[in-house]
This record gives sequence, C-alpha cells and structure tokens, in this order.
Amino acid sequence: MGQRADGPDRAHRHPDGVSDATVEALGKLSEALECVERARGHLYELHQLIGHADLMLDDAVAMFRSAGHPALAERIDTELLGRNVIAGRWTFQIVEDFDDGYYALFRELDRQARDELVEGRRHLYEAEMKERRRSRGMPGHEARPGTR
Repeated sequence: MGQRADGPDRAHRHPDGVSDATVEALGKLSEALECVERARGHLYELHQLIGHADLMLDDAVAMFRSAGHPALAERIDTELLGRNVIAGRWTFQIVEDFDDGYYALFRELDRQARDELVEGRRHLYEAEMKERRRSRGMPGHEARPGTR
C-alpha cells in the first residue's frame, strides 16, 4: 500500500477498522500522559530547587556564626540542613518513587493501549486534527516534511 500524496504518513493514519472513538480515547490518554510529563518536570524542578537551597544553607550557617549568632547557626545546621522534605525522604527518593511507580505504569499503559489498538502508532488524534485544520496547497501547511 503506497503513501498518499497529500496527507499524513502511514505512521499517523489509523489502521483500517479502528473507530474514531478509539482514536479519541487514545488521544485523551496521550493528553493525560503529556500532563503527567509536565508534572514530572515540576517534580524534578522541586528536587533541584530544594537541593540548591540545602546547599545554600552551608553559607547561611557560616555567615550567622561569623555575625555572632551561634545558637541560630547551630539550630539551622542541626534541624534544617539535610532534613527530609517529607517523612523519611529527600527529594531524590520522591522522584525515584514517582518514576518507578505511577509514571512507569502510566507510560506502560499508554504504550499497551497503542500497541493493542493501533499498531503502536502515536498522535493519531492530532494528525487527524492537523488534516482538518490545515489549508492544503498553502506554504507552511504541508502534511509532512518534503511534500507540497
């Protein structure tokens, strides 16, 4: 079966017999995974910011000691510096638990759904949306690279 001259490539057309409802459901699952990807980025941002703040406490402790505030410096040093951010965990442990649990399962189920339902193809809903919205024949509206 050849490629259509104008339109999505084979990897972005849903296989014969796949309903629009299935493509929509896969699109919603993909959209949800994209939200989780963004949340994961924020989790890593938290991890890096907390780590940076903890390292800055070394300077703050030294500065308080130099400024004549040894009791405050000692409290920061012993109670805050290196403290778990939640019970028993530093942020790297939160990231690992997230990645190995929720995130891994989400990605697995997304892949399983695509593999079982549409031969592993990705972004079918978006490809069909592109076809509905683009202006055929106009520059910048090509269906795929290298086509006009």
